[in-house]
Amino acid sequence: MKRNYSKWCSVALIGAIYILAGAAGWLLFHALTSGPLSTTPLIALLCADVLATVVVWAFGLLYENVSVYDPYWSVFPPVAYLLWAFYTGVWSLPVSLLLIATCYWGWRLTRNWRITFNGIGHEDWRYTKYRSQHPLVFHIINLFGLNMMPTLVVFAAMLPGLKLFETPFDTNTLSANDGHLFSTVLLCLAFLLCLVAPTIQLIADKQSHDFRAANPGKVCNVGLWKQGRHPNYFGEILFWWGIWMMYSALNGFDWYILGAIAMTALFLGISIPLMEQRQLANKPGYAEYRKQTRMLI
Repeated sequence: MKRNYSKWCSVALIGAIYILAGAAGWLLFHALTSGPLSTTPLIALLCADVLATVVVWAFGLLYENVSVYDPYWSVFPPVAYLLWAFYTGVWSLPVSLLLIATCYWGWRLTRNWRITFNGIGHEDWRYTKYRSQHPLVFHIINLFGLNMMPTLVVFAAMLPGLKLFETPFDTNTLSANDGHLFSTVLLCLAFLLCLVAPTIQLIADKQSHDFRAANPGKVCNVGLWKQGRHPNYFGEILFWWGIWMMYSALNGFDWYILGAIAMTALFLGISIPLMEQRQLANKPGYAEYRKQTRMLI
């Protein structure tokens, strides 16, 4: 069902879809944490995340537009962390810093989506490419590769933040415990990294939008884009490493690092190569720019 609504009607429609998806996820979470189907809250949250993704995917099918899923990446983490804080009743310093950083990151990414969003009738070029190249299996790719896989990677990257809610933290022991003080300093440094990362993205967004408006069809090679070919992706990767560092500052090194590794692999193995193929095919000067400019930093 292809429809061409105005941009703001489309934004409102996406908002309504996400409210419905969130409500479905919340009902499932409630059912899985109270009643005969009771499981651990973390598993319940994962199931709610998966169900919300399926709802968004279904509306993507209805409107024949995979881009319905695009804002999910930036909306779910801050909403989930905030609801987790209310659910657990934990508002410690680490949790407060986590919420501030994630809300800032989510605002930046959602803002950029709103600026670049062209309406429900427009589908991102990545999805149209998969749709045309793999028509027989596209719906499988759509559900598992374009919707569910990013959801699971983001959830894995969120796990260190969710475990921060279980980390004991007492500000009264800071002066009496040098080890605790050192961990808190590391926590604050990681928090600053989580603020720097979306700020890099925010600056890169502005530079890219301004350049493309003044130089349509040309390769953006100014500002941060002169230092790296993908400063926006660099900021995204950096943010999730910052979340893990906030966790590891208080809990040490363990397997929760796998979420940040998975996020890095997603960008290095899929997002960046796909973007570079398109740039090489559509912008004559990109090959030379690629030779002269580092990938990330």
